[in-house]
Amino acid sequence: MVMAGPNGALGSTFKIVRILQALSLIAIIGMAAYFVSQMVSHNNAPSNVLVGTLSVTCIAVLYCAITYILYIDNILPFLITTGMDGMLLVALVVVAVVVSKPLSYLDCQIIGSSSVSESTYQLGLELKKSFNKEGTEIKYSNWIGASKVTCYEMKAIWGLSIALCILFAFSAICSVCLWRRSKVIAPKSVEA
Repeated sequence: MVMAGPNGALGSTFKIVRILQALSLIAIIGMAAYFVSQMVSHNNAPSNVLVGTLSVTCIAVLYCAITYILYIDNILPFLITTGMDGMLLVALVVVAVVVSKPLSYLDCQIIGSSSVSESTYQLGLELKKSFNKEGTEIKYSNWIGASKVTCYEMKAIWGLSIALCILFAFSAICSVCLWRRSKVIAPKSVEA
């Protein structure tokens, strides 16, 4: 039988959600950092969308680690954590919306196939031109259509961002419930 710990099932749920958040954030950081590395290696400025995604996720993973440690040490201020989870939820909603704007219309399966329209050909030409000019910024809408792998990885970042929105909403609810539980006065014991 698995023991729930001092805060019961709610506390265990909070810890599991924090671990899932950290894993998702680390995956996003890895994929986005790889894209930024590719852009920089070609002497181009990275896309603002990817830089913003990296900024938000790096701050969020640090926050997850700190709050997890504070929770284990039983010194986590639950009400403040609820507010911070809410703010990170808003930031991640912005990331998910900005990443999804052109990506939601893109069909990754047709990239690189023989049935690709002329607009995809123009996209390839524009990417080649921007790679040949040093110091130019890569347009995010062009970058995501560069290859199937890039498209699928960006869709993975988008999907993980949406999952993180759900996880941060859930951890905010857990935090407020844990705060409420800590405010309830324990009943006095009756001595016989």
